Amino acid sequence: MAKPGHAWSRSAAAAAQGEAEEGEDPLDAMIARTGCLEQHRQLQECMAERQDWRHCQAQLRAFGACMARRQQRE
Repeated sequence: MAKPGHAWSRSAAAAAQGEAEEGEDPLDAMIARTGCLEQHRQLQECMAERQDWRHCQAQLRAFGACMARRQQRE
């Protein structure tokens, strides 16, 4: 079962609204610091809707590209 706060099954609406939860998920906090939070949320929303990562390739590539740009800057 996925960790609360970083569950693929978390509703897209709650993820989009940045719903506050008890204690911020460390992974979510780390992604927020990268500047790629929006791409990550779009990927989460796609996964919640489609339940299959193969249907979320555009979002996956966008998130990966954002993270790669972040690494190059460091």
